[in-house]
Amino acid sequence: MIDRLKNLKEAKQTVLLGGGKDKIDKHHKAGKLTARERVDLLVDPGSFLEWNPLLGQTRSLPAEGVIAGAGMIHGRPVCVFSQDATVAGGSMSHWHGFKVHRTVERAIEMRVPVIGLWDSPGARIERPDDGGNAGVVPNSDKHEASVFYPNTEASGLIPQISVILGSCAGTAVYSPALTDFVFMVDGISHMFITGPRIVESVLRERISKEELGGAKVHTKTTGVADLRFKSENDCFDGIRRLMSYLPQNNQEKTPIVQTADDRDRIDEDIATLIPDSPNKVYDMHRVISRVVDNGEFFEIKPEFAGEIVVGFSRLGGEAVGIIANQPMVRAGSLTVDSADKEARFIRFCDSFNIPLVMLIDTPAYMPGSAQEHKGIIRHGAKVLYALCESTVPRVAVVLRKCYGGGNLGMGITPGMKVDFTFYWPFAEAGVVGAEQAVELFYADELAKAEDIEASRAEMIYQYRERYANPMINASQNLYADDVIDPAETRKILIRALAFLRTKSRDTRIPKRHGNIPL
Repeated sequence: MIDRLKNLKEAKQTVLLGGGKDKIDKHHKAGKLTARERVDLLVDPGSFLEWNPLLGQTRSLPAEGVIAGAGMIHGRPVCVFSQDATVAGGSMSHWHGFKVHRTVERAIEMRVPVIGLWDSPGARIERPDDGGNAGVVPNSDKHEASVFYPNTEASGLIPQISVILGSCAGTAVYSPALTDFVFMVDGISHMFITGPRIVESVLRERISKEELGGAKVHTKTTGVADLRFKSENDCFDGIRRLMSYLPQNNQEKTPIVQTADDRDRIDEDIATLIPDSPNKVYDMHRVISRVVDNGEFFEIKPEFAGEIVVGFSRLGGEAVGIIANQPMVRAGSLTVDSADKEARFIRFCDSFNIPLVMLIDTPAYMPGSAQEHKGIIRHGAKVLYALCESTVPRVAVVLRKCYGGGNLGMGITPGMKVDFTFYWPFAEAGVVGAEQAVELFYADELAKAEDIEASRAEMIYQYRERYANPMINASQNLYADDVIDPAETRKILIRALAFLRTKSRDTRIPKRHGNIPL
């Protein structure tokens, strides 16, 4: 018995050292944390329960190169796996894949979020006589190439977060791409299907890992990643912050957090943030921070498709998803990329019972051959699909303008299931803006005017007052719920969301699933 206990302690100590002190030191010199250090930073202290730590021990592959288990974040359970690049480079064998697969399965069984810390070059290539992929694996349908199945099963059921913490390729990028959020760290995170060596050998193109698939590439250009951070510590802080807004699963409501911010707070100065001219820019972030609890906003994809802003805040202590046009970028026009960003965010919030707040100021879809040839019709249709499919509470506020297709893309056209639509008193809504309407409808009158510019200015003023005036619109349109004092925006949003908290979601027609225009 004493010998067995001694052997167990030695085995566990070996597991804790991963690939050994030399490889850990090398890891640290590269500016990276170890797999276990990452888990310790992520979960609440003393909460981690590991499973299968001795797997791979007889093959001198501690923990088979991946730490897997369950812990707590903010006192709520999560499942976690963390790939250990000090063991076989973090490559994925069948055994390694089994642990990853089983971690996602257990998260599904327990209805808790799953967080994957990825640091792997992909599948491990082993000789058959080494006993690796040819070995007997319990439940052998669970391996490195089958983790996509539980990822897909978990989608919309539990939140899934992936963190890229090394140069990841193959399986090690496709599985994260199936999850809800992807985080990266500057300098150490890389994602690509084929690495620089293969690119050079096949295409004779010389390119670095950073240029091919670094954190900046995937947060600014491809949109594959949601956020990048300066350090791993910052990244784990970000994950913990994100988790504070999310429910554990699709059956739970979002957590209510009591804040010190007055639910009935009035902001007399908020209207001054908006320029009088619909053609002048302003930063939508300033409006968001004035409306939400304590000015706190956790933005998603801030560097991608900046013409639309999405992220999480609280109103009256309740977590909400914010979707807002950004006049500082492309005048807040809707584009191919912003359509993907908006639709993806809507579907996540709808999956997990997170109410949506739309802050609207857009001139509609961006015109031109570039957007048309990129498929703005197909991409724009994704947003329409997501909006019409969603059943969570949705409240919209038109701040300054919403023309033409913007009414569709922001979901305030009658029949698109928005629960409440409010207008600020100087907002304009219509098929086109007042300037364009005057040029379209009154070109002949303008041509005959003695002072064309003065006549144009007067016609634009009269058009705004008669046809783009929200107070007149509200008197004739049942779907314009109210024209509100901007100072009361926060108070009205909180009251509307409180009323909608018991909104029924059992309205869908039974079917396998729809066919979203991907």
